Amino acid sequence: MEPFVTTDTENPALTRLRARIAERWEGLSKSERAVSGALTAMSAERLLYASAAELGVQSKTSNASVVRTLQTLGYAGLSELKQEVAAPFSSSVSPEARLRSRLEHLGQDLGQTQREVWAEAQDLITLASRANSDEQYSAAVNLIVHADTVFCYGLGASGNTADHLALRLRRVGVNTRRLTTDGFRLADEIMNMSARDLLVLFAPGRVTRDMEALIDQAQLVGASSLLITDELQDQLGARVSLTLTAPHTPTGLTSEGIAGILISDVLVQAVSAVAPDTALRSSQTLNDLRRRLGY
Repeated sequence: MEPFVTTDTENPALTRLRARIAERWEGLSKSERAVSGALTAMSAERLLYASAAELGVQSKTSNASVVRTLQTLGYAGLSELKQEVAAPFSSSVSPEARLRSRLEHLGQDLGQTQREVWAEAQDLITLASRANSDEQYSAAVNLIVHADTVFCYGLGASGNTADHLALRLRRVGVNTRRLTTDGFRLADEIMNMSARDLLVLFAPGRVTRDMEALIDQAQLVGASSLLITDELQDQLGARVSLTLTAPHTPTGLTSEGIAGILISDVLVQAVSAVAPDTALRSSQTLNDLRRRLGY
């Protein structure tokens, strides 16, 4: 029996998926072959919104069989496959069209909406938890604790993630500055950046002129830089000190900042563990100020 294929060759991720299935076909179990058939029968757009439960029903197997099959094929899970499928889809399809597809997929079934949002968030968290090594986190913490000032920048939804990191680092005693402006006024905020500072840049999937200027300025003054991104490792990785991967959702069902926020939490907890006395003093100062303010 030969693996199921379709004529859809426009998406490179689907082409790679079919190649992996073909390479491993003889070693796949009956249920794994059924899941592989369901995967390859879907278009790129349809696969983006498919859940493990839905694939289990379509292949007449189970959620667990879907997960096992994806791991056998070399993926961390369904979320990783969706990330690969989404790359060309996200760049070639307008946000309005993606929203329309999402609404058509979910319909008005609140139960389905709830299940799919939670399932995608769980898949995304699983993928993000494996995206960076202990050595990468250790290097990032080293940059933070040795910086005079940590400058945090994020555009759009990533701005919320930058806010989160800046606030939490400040609360454990790290001198932090949240860059809140862009364009003309951004120059005022970074003109005092020095060689002993660190720039943390949340840039999931596209580069702007402001981001280019920030990285250029960090290089010019000799400051360290930490890029937290989903897609820009190849494009910007050589120009920064360190890169951490923060995968985001390709479908829009969940916030793109989930992974970045959790990575920020890992960094903050690690910084607190490295400098517990500083973190304790900062907590005491913060609580004392709150009491004096009436809280």
